[in-house]
Amino acid sequence: MKPCESLDEVRAGIDRIDSELVQLLAERGELVRQAAHFKRSADEVRAPKRVEAVIQKVTGLATELGACPVVIERVYRAMIAAFIDAELNEHENTEKS
Repeated sequence: MKPCESLDEVRAGIDRIDSELVQLLAERGELVRQAAHFKRSADEVRAPKRVEAVIQKVTGLATELGACPVVIERVYRAMIAAFIDAELNEHENTEKS
């Protein structure tokens, strides 16, 4: 990535990345929604071993790519917690159907 020459250029780059991230989060959210239909219990939704495996994978990837693994871990833990809440809600609604 070439260095930016102005704050406006930095902000434009961040805005572009934010747009891409929201698109990817929407796709991830749809997969989470679908996953809820395959799980039999709230414990399967929470899946703490899977959460830790994902954290280990993404922090390793962060290190490989030169990103701060601490930031990546914090972002992923917050994101996963939010998706678990959404999936629990979806799972509950699926059970009622």
